[in-house]
Amino acid sequence: MAQFLLETVWLVPLYALIGGLLAVPWSPGIIRRTGPRPAGYVNLIMTFLAFVHSALAFPATWNQPAYQVFIPWLSTAGLNLSIDLEISSISVGAMIVVCGLNLLAQIYAIGYMEMDWGWGRFYSLLGMFEAGLCALALCNNLFFSYVILEILTLGTYLLVGLWFIQPLVVTGARDAFLTKRVGDLFLLMGVLGLWPLSGTWNYTELAEWAASANVNPTLITLVGLALIAGPMGKCAQFPLHLWLDEAMEGPVPSTILRNSVVVASGAWVLIKLQPVFSLSPIVSSAMVGIGAITAVGASLIAIAQVDVKRCLSYSVSAYLGLVFIAVGTQQDEAALLLVLTHAFSAALLVMSTGAVVWNSITQNVTLLGGLWSRRPVSGLAYIVGILGLIGFPPLGSFWALLKLADGLWTTKPWLVAVVIAVNALTAFSLTREFSLIFGGKPKQMSERSPEVGWQMVLPMMILMSFTLHLPLILQSLSLLPSWAELNKDVALLLIWSSIFGCSISAVIYLGNVPKPIRLPWKGLQDLIAYDFYTPKFYRMSIVLSVDLISKLADIVDRFVVDGIVNLVGLASIGGGESLKYSTSGQTQFYAFTVLLGVGVLGIFVTWPYWGNQFLDMMLLSR
Repeated sequence: MAQFLLETVWLVPLYALIGGLLAVPWSPGIIRRTGPRPAGYVNLIMTFLAFVHSALAFPATWNQPAYQVFIPWLSTAGLNLSIDLEISSISVGAMIVVCGLNLLAQIYAIGYMEMDWGWGRFYSLLGMFEAGLCALALCNNLFFSYVILEILTLGTYLLVGLWFIQPLVVTGARDAFLTKRVGDLFLLMGVLGLWPLSGTWNYTELAEWAASANVNPTLITLVGLALIAGPMGKCAQFPLHLWLDEAMEGPVPSTILRNSVVVASGAWVLIKLQPVFSLSPIVSSAMVGIGAITAVGASLIAIAQVDVKRCLSYSVSAYLGLVFIAVGTQQDEAALLLVLTHAFSAALLVMSTGAVVWNSITQNVTLLGGLWSRRPVSGLAYIVGILGLIGFPPLGSFWALLKLADGLWTTKPWLVAVVIAVNALTAFSLTREFSLIFGGKPKQMSERSPEVGWQMVLPMMILMSFTLHLPLILQSLSLLPSWAELNKDVALLLIWSSIFGCSISAVIYLGNVPKPIRLPWKGLQDLIAYDFYTPKFYRMSIVLSVDLISKLADIVDRFVVDGIVNLVGLASIGGGESLKYSTSGQTQFYAFTVLLGVGVLGIFVTWPYWGNQFLDMMLLSR
């Protein structure tokens, strides 16, 4: 049975795809008598089947070599394209994470979107997301990975714009789509540029080629920089990070999936392409620089946010910046561990804050407070999410951050300082948000805020339990180092940075310190609060350039293209009118007109001959 499930595990993406397609009739209201709820239940059943299939097939892949499945797709003009799939413990484990989190998000959505009119469309899009992410986990081909990423970009646009009657939602969906399209365009250039160099898009063959490749350094650098642009957009890295902030206008249940695994889709491709990136030191340095800037910058920006969703979105960008550092320094195992541990903790934080948003009038953390006595489950889930995301032993992220910092301890110690600083800033930011929401005394906006229903509490409790038990699961799979192998110095630095960040934040926001907090230099405070003026830079550069180009194109279209067309039209009308008045109905007049036209045409055709004769006669006469 286990062998059969393993051989058919590549069909797992079809479960979610079938569920999404079956939910479509409820989306435009083709089926009305039952209401939209069956669309959600159908997707729940299909996602549960996908989760069970992946979970039962996983033991058969452990400690076994990966094997590939090739599905022929296109063969023409010497180009042979096939859909390459890799069945391994990593790919099947990734599908378990995707299906499990999507299952919990769908259960959560039953309570969160109980009276929502877009129920059927929402569940259809969640099914499309799950199918795309599972297919990406199995895909062993760069070209088809790009195709799947494009489908996920479209899914992001549709899911963020679910409530399309709200202007901010429409703007957020548009900005998310266009920002990611910038990175995708460069990614396509890199995908096409890599083919002539390597002759393959298969990740396994690319790794073998990169091990002995001898290519032009400038060329591979340009291709590598183009290839990292796509993951930059997917992982919300500077300067393509604004889309994740704007995407928070979408429903919270979709944010659970987006903040945990959708943003990691770019990191997945990045890890797969790491052997290619190692061919160029410039590309590796660029990844490290981008990751370091994003990690530190986003951590600082998160501290200055007042919207409950935006605080979490910048923390996601900061954490994925550490993944960029891990890939840039050739630490693939640390990068995978970071992605795994972040997925569960980030999803738990979104569930907790989403429960607060669901029955609160505001999302402004400064207007909330005192919810600990009224929302104990949400508060406890938030605490576990914080501890699971920072370097707090023995939870998951402690081991991931420790593995990354330990690998950098002897080679690049300045990056260890970046990891420690980001951990402290993240601890400070998340503790600040917890203190403002759950600590202190109740305020006007939070005086009446009861705990949510069981549909939202149940997935929180399951995910909280899994986050707490994740280290035991990793230990049973021999993925964690023993205490004897630990770098004690790095471990102590991580622990103390977590304690320092949480303590300072708790003292400030739970104590009697006057608020709001003001920095000594207002310019620095404004720089952090206004996202390093990135939105303003976008408006002054990209948005302004597109606006000017659009206006120029409008002028050319209106006065040049339309002018020529209108001139031809007027000439045709004038010619027709003149012919109308010159028509007499006499046969001899028509014959004369035809002969005249033939004569003029003959003169035009033979003019070179007669012209030369005329010039010769003029020269002889002189």
